Amino acid sequence: MNIIVQNVTATSAVISWPVMPGCVDTFYSVMYHPNWNSLMMGYTRKSFMREERIPVSQTTTHLGSLTPQTSYILCITCQSANPSRDQCQLFSTLDESERGGTRRELAMGIWLASSILLFIIAVVLLWACLHSTCPAKRHPEGGNQSGSSPPNQALTPRSDYGAREERQHSANEPGEKGELSVNQFDMLLKSFVF
Repeated sequence: MNIIVQNVTATSAVISWPVMPGCVDTFYSVMYHPNWNSLMMGYTRKSFMREERIPVSQTTTHLGSLTPQTSYILCITCQSANPSRDQCQLFSTLDESERGGTRRELAMGIWLASSILLFIIAVVLLWACLHSTCPAKRHPEGGNQSGSSPPNQALTPRSDYGAREERQHSANEPGEKGELSVNQFDMLLKSFVF
């Protein structure tokens, strides 16, 4: 007989079994006992601590009030029969702390992942904010090559070059309001990442 034990918790389990075609009695006998030792107790009906009667029309039941972290033997027979080995199934209930521990671990994992994600988003936003308000630093040795102009100078009139150079120079140095320069922010960002 294929007895299925599912949804096992610390104090309960759901049991299902196939229909017994030879069962003419009016109910199934679902017998179970904790800490089973078949050598000492055998498979007689009086050896079982608990027995529930289930109508023949039903092939599933819920066992409650089980002891946490305990092995059980479960046998299902027709009303008047002693169980045989093939009509029995062993199962164990869970530890009470396993259920709470799993939830705690899940909550801690979600909290940690959320914190890391928020930190990354904050760093990216700060980096983008500083780089969008401060133009990129131009290296004097690279300078403007003949016939080419940087992307942010492409639409600027030629008479504005002197003012632009002054803005670039001031953008790479701390401002009057205690702002970080682009270079200082890049060094700060690298110290967090590495």
